[in-house]
Amino acid sequence: MATVQGPLLAEGDGVTAVSACPACVAAPSAERLAALASAKDARLVLSIPTAHCAACISTVENALAAVPGVHSARVNLTMKRVSVDASPEVDADMLAGVLEGVGYEAHELDPGLLSATETDKQGRDLLMRLGVAFFSMMNVMLLSVAVWSGAEDATRDMFHWISGAIALPTVVFAGQPFFRSAWASLRAGRLGMDVPISLALILASSISVFETIHSGHHAYFDAAVMLAFFLLLGRYLDHRTRAVARSAAEELAALEVPRAAVLRDGAEVITPISEIRPGDLVRVRPGGRMPVDGVVVEGTSEIDRSLLTGESLPAWAGPDSIVSAGEVNLTGPLTLRVTAAGRDSSLHRMADLVAVAESAKTRYTSLAERASRLYSPLVHLLSFSAFGYWMWATGGDIRYAVNISAAVLIITCPCALGLAVPAVVTAASGKLFRKGLLIKQGTALERLAEVDTVVFDKTGTLTMGVPELTNLGDHPRQAAELAMALAEGSSHPLAQALVLGARAAGLRPETVADLTEVPGYGVEGTWHGRRVRLGRAGWCGAETDLGVTATWLCMGDGAPHAFTFTDSLRPGAAEAIAELRRQGKQIRLISGDTEGAVAALAARLGILDYTAGALPAEKAAMVADLTAQGRCVLMVGDGLNDTAALAAAHVSISPATALEAARTASDIVLLGQDMAPIGDAARIARQSASRIKENFAISAAYNVVAVPLALVGAATPLAAALAMSLSSISVTLNALRLR
Repeated sequence: MATVQGPLLAEGDGVTAVSACPACVAAPSAERLAALASAKDARLVLSIPTAHCAACISTVENALAAVPGVHSARVNLTMKRVSVDASPEVDADMLAGVLEGVGYEAHELDPGLLSATETDKQGRDLLMRLGVAFFSMMNVMLLSVAVWSGAEDATRDMFHWISGAIALPTVVFAGQPFFRSAWASLRAGRLGMDVPISLALILASSISVFETIHSGHHAYFDAAVMLAFFLLLGRYLDHRTRAVARSAAEELAALEVPRAAVLRDGAEVITPISEIRPGDLVRVRPGGRMPVDGVVVEGTSEIDRSLLTGESLPAWAGPDSIVSAGEVNLTGPLTLRVTAAGRDSSLHRMADLVAVAESAKTRYTSLAERASRLYSPLVHLLSFSAFGYWMWATGGDIRYAVNISAAVLIITCPCALGLAVPAVVTAASGKLFRKGLLIKQGTALERLAEVDTVVFDKTGTLTMGVPELTNLGDHPRQAAELAMALAEGSSHPLAQALVLGARAAGLRPETVADLTEVPGYGVEGTWHGRRVRLGRAGWCGAETDLGVTATWLCMGDGAPHAFTFTDSLRPGAAEAIAELRRQGKQIRLISGDTEGAVAALAARLGILDYTAGALPAEKAAMVADLTAQGRCVLMVGDGLNDTAALAAAHVSISPATALEAARTASDIVLLGQDMAPIGDAARIARQSASRIKENFAISAAYNVVAVPLALVGAATPLAAALAMSLSSISVTLNALRLR
């Protein structure tokens, strides 16, 4: 078993685990609009992944407002970003340092790469048209009551004209989404579901105008507007449940550091990444993210690679070490010779992997869309057949034939079919939200019901990604208090975990002088005239065969003391795996962490199939291989190194504390820390699939009964619209049984 050592433990595949609230993931669209406006004008945009509540907004904004040169700062809690308008002398590193001083991790984002990610224009457009259709429907129905009550001659015609004045502009305005889609379908030489919808709206309106001009007893403006309302309701529900998020590829690209300090004639020159070439020398300060791929030529430090590889332990970096864009420099300044930058960097190549996987997943076709391929041609055939037959049967009475043809089109209008999936998903989404799961993709439940294999990431997913001291009581009190004193001089995760564990045990630190952190090795100082160290095994003169995560204390004489750590298990992880296994699903663990750490967790959770040391591309390839074998894969992960696998999987879940790019690539977000709802989600998904099939059966039964009535002339266009509305309500009520 490989030995695991070192003074540090990185945060894992994602970010620091913090308590999450729904506001972190699903906030009002008003906030998005305001943040978009501020981001467009901002000179700097920083990611603040650990912000999680309303108090964070005021803390971050107030801290930045106090910086000289900062004109304004606005936090978007949904996207966990802060947009800053500041003078040219204020740079991102300065602001990141200020935020870290008040307890928030911060990384600079490139505003130019975030321009296409913000507002939900389509959703707002549909909602506006839906509101107009509802208002018009209510008014036209009131006018229709007078006609139904017996109004005749001039009074009836007046009400018809007023109804037309309200209904016709409404149909033109509210029907735009269907008209545009239908025209695009016809230009492409196919009959989409929106073609019969558009024809039904046009025919109902045209017949109503014809009847009104000729003082007919019945006009069907109310049917046209009612039809538009229910169609828009289905379309809006579908859009909201799909909620196609911003592209994870854009998020990954925006994580690339937009500028770097290039050494020219011995001086640091801040240079855009696009102008950096292989062979240039770049300086990276402690706490900074690597802006390029390169080779270390000067300095020593430790590198947090968890963002890219999932390794929970930082790696030592010194001369000739290879580093990649996106990794974090932890302890000492480094000078790199650039090997690749910008679009050629490893981080950008990962973004390309995600983009390919996302485009593959979006080709998934829902049941309703597949059904519409057969449905639309059949609707047109029935309507035109009815028109032809009644033209022949009535000796050329075009008015009667068109009425029946329109009634057939309206009564077969696919409202119930269009609501079959989104109504169920909306009901199931509400139920899962109360359990702590947010559905982002409309087809996610449909796909989750088909899952037979579940792949888990380790650090930050099954575990909290935070080290936990395990053997404090095995050491003499004096040694533990000395280690505590040394650990207080470092901000590294293992040191912080040691301090927390010692404080919880009621210990007080010894007095240590000349406390110094040695980049890449650990912390040393003077205690009772002796040199003492806390850090790497080799640096402290210790053996390196423990096989667990450890940091070592050297007290100057005697054997070094090993303080061991484990990664705390996420609440509900064991319960979720047990429930998924009970449902007959195959469980796999794929992690970028070391063999020993992965094997220990797999044994703890009873997972027999596990892989350690997997790189991001290898994770995605493993998921793709499972898919190629005919398996439907659920991927659960939280880090940047998981995004390609999350996007490639049949369906994916990430915690709310995950990196934003991982949340964007996933279909479902786990709002709390407890993983137990994942097992519930799989069960509810199967129930949802059953409800969807029942809705299709209701829709089919409705057509079997209603269509013959329309074909024989027993239903007017208004009666057809009422019947169509009844079928839509039935489908919705059946979906609500999930609640």
